[in-house]
Amino acid sequence: MTKILIDGGAPINIMPYVVYRKLGKGDQDLNKTDMMLKDFEGNVSRVKGAICVELTMGSKILPMTFFVTSGKGAYNLLLGREWIHANFCIPSTMHQCLVQWVGDKIEILPGDSSYVIASVEADISERMLTVLKYQI
Repeated sequence: MTKILIDGGAPINIMPYVVYRKLGKGDQDLNKTDMMLKDFEGNVSRVKGAICVELTMGSKILPMTFFVTSGKGAYNLLLGREWIHANFCIPSTMHQCLVQWVGDKIEILPGDSSYVIASVEADISERMLTVLKYQI
């Protein structure tokens, strides 16, 4: 899936209803919730429901809960802090990539729809970790 926004300021993961329907899901598959969300303009709207899906990012597969909204966005999924912390990753807006640890290796996912697994030597890895420390 393309157009995924990783937002460290968002406390939850959001999936627009249009994307939810493209997954072949219906209203009966949603877990009902009474959660309300406020958009950027301050408008409050009710969440349609929540769904748990397995999300594959690079070589990692994690079960994630998404709150399905009726609003439209410029993105297909919004991944918030919950996903960032569960995935042990560092999103880098400066480098337009996502750095995640898979075991004792670093996997770098570029900001486009493809992904690359980076094989790095120890000294390059140390420099990368030092750079990432200053971006947090």
